[in-house]
Amino acid sequence: MFAIKRKLKLNKFESSLMAQHAGFSRFVYNYGLNLFWQSIDVKASDSKRIKEIKKCFTNITKNRPEYQWTLNLSSTVYQSAFQNLKQAFIRWRQGISKAPTFKTKKDGQSFTVYNCNGLSLVSAGKKIKLPALGTFRLQEKLKESYVSQTFTISKQADGWYVSFCVNAERIPPIMHEVVEPVGIDLGIKTFATISDNTTLVAPKPYKEALSKLGRFQYHNRNKQFGNRKKGILTSNNAKKYFQKLARRHQRIANKRIDFLHKTTTKICKKYAHVIIEDLNVLGMIANSKLSRAVSDLGFYEFRRQLEYKAPTFGTKLDIVDRWYPSSKQCRICKQKNDTLKLSDRVFVCINPECHHIEDRDLHAALNLAQVSEEHISSRVGTIRK
Repeated sequence: MFAIKRKLKLNKFESSLMAQHAGFSRFVYNYGLNLFWQSIDVKASDSKRIKEIKKCFTNITKNRPEYQWTLNLSSTVYQSAFQNLKQAFIRWRQGISKAPTFKTKKDGQSFTVYNCNGLSLVSAGKKIKLPALGTFRLQEKLKESYVSQTFTISKQADGWYVSFCVNAERIPPIMHEVVEPVGIDLGIKTFATISDNTTLVAPKPYKEALSKLGRFQYHNRNKQFGNRKKGILTSNNAKKYFQKLARRHQRIANKRIDFLHKTTTKICKKYAHVIIEDLNVLGMIANSKLSRAVSDLGFYEFRRQLEYKAPTFGTKLDIVDRWYPSSKQCRICKQKNDTLKLSDRVFVCINPECHHIEDRDLHAALNLAQVSEEHISSRVGTIRK
């Protein structure tokens, strides 16, 4: 199963329709969450309480005069909102995420619609038919036809996107260019160093745009941004400024995600066996001197994409224990050099009988390539024979 995501090409009326449904979904989610916390003393499971809240909204709240506007919008939107609320509580009870909180417009706008009668045909071309919403134009055409039932519409910056799942499997390649295990060492100066002496240099879009962003924000510092507590409304020029700022940040994110997708796909296509480190990204971000650079590179997203792409391309992915000293342990004599600092870019073995000297990043990648099984914490995919 994989997902397809495309940008919608909407006019003002269609954009307003999407915003109405997103607000409807947010309203229903907050409505259910509010009643849930009020009924916390009721001895019933989370799913039963949400089910009763849903009945209350359907039979009572929707029929009130002040909520007649909900009858003009798709009913599948509020059905999906209650399903999302239920999943949020399940994830909270399992310890995967924090307790659900009330949604705001600033957190993002999205909603889900589905075909109650079963699967829908999504034809190839530059148009897509969404259940209960109508037919809309796409910015980029679909090359093939697909079949799906559920569609999620979300807003990023000032653009609306539609995504849907396809119940199909990609056929992985039969052969890889490199069969031997390769280690990949991630770094800030050089994004990735592969044990076959290949280096990957990542663009740093936020660092490049930082000065322009600072100037743009400084020139708009006197806008009336609004204050809800004081009853001050946001000016129209401030709203235009927020839209322009969101577009700039979206462009930064698009550059980063484009590089990561192309890089991870290229790695999975070329190498049959990839070994990476389990980096403590949260700990690295906690360092004030490294946080901006680490966030700009997207180490966690790099690993996440490798994990779901490896089985697709028939690649075996091994994740090494984060305490494995790949940078400090000599790959020749296995002597550990604890005096090595982050600023030292060349590894020098302290063993007088060895005294091995090598580039630090390449040395770490070679150490990962020949790591023993006892240091592997998790494994994704298998090598096809």
